[in-house]
Amino acid sequence: MDDRFSQQLKKGVLEMLVLRLIAEKPAYGYELLSLLKERSGGLFTLKEGTLYPILYRLEDDKMITAAWSKGEGRISPKKIYSVTDEGRRETLRQHKIWHEFTMTVGDFFKGGLSDGE
Repeated sequence: MDDRFSQQLKKGVLEMLVLRLIAEKPAYGYELLSLLKERSGGLFTLKEGTLYPILYRLEDDKMITAAWSKGEGRISPKKIYSVTDEGRRETLRQHKIWHEFTMTVGDFFKGGLSDGE
């Protein structure tokens, strides 16, 4: 699924999925990369260079906040991302739009496809 069409689809939903994951629970960058890969069965295997601009945009848009935290037994701190109230509302709004979108697109394919009819 590495053609241009699938790449565009993935690009279109990444920000929504990242915000959704952070809305479920605060997370740090590497954790988000791992969750995206794991929960998508490998479809969303990202590099840090793809994830961090998304996180910065979400932070600039006040959808998430970031704070440095030292975890148990860690020497160096990690940046933990948390959803804001505005981000939580946006997640719900996006979910409604996504549901409507997928239902509408799905309606185009009801009844299957034919060869040349």
